[in-house]
Amino acid sequence: MENILQAVNANALGFAASYVALLALLSIALAYHVIRGRYKFQVGLGDGGEKDLNRRIRAHGNYSEYAPLIMALLILLPLVGAKEWMVHLVGLTGLVGRISHAIGLSGSAGPSIGRAAGMMLTFTSIVSGAALLLFLAWH
Repeated sequence: MENILQAVNANALGFAASYVALLALLSIALAYHVIRGRYKFQVGLGDGGEKDLNRRIRAHGNYSEYAPLIMALLILLPLVGAKEWMVHLVGLTGLVGRISHAIGLSGSAGPSIGRAAGMMLTFTSIVSGAALLLFLAWH
């Protein structure tokens, strides 16, 4: 454990914690968006056939499927000696990707630039984070 703590870059850990906090707050914002939709359409469970509520639910659901992977990578990267730029690569692309996707999906159930860009950035964040984690863990 001492070796891990000695390898931790305090700045990288601080940036990682900041991205995790922002991702957590975004989760709450998306959940609140669903709650507002449930109130607006008077739907307690499911989507009640309301397309707008369904998009809100899916935006939150899709976010919840990918954001934890990004958060886990952000937490682990500083523990294996990641540099600040590595944390920013994963954190910023993941955060912007999740925001873009949520905006794109909330606006339209069909294809959109926001959804496509959001998924590309999300996948870039996860793949680059995983590759960096593997490299640093065994380097």
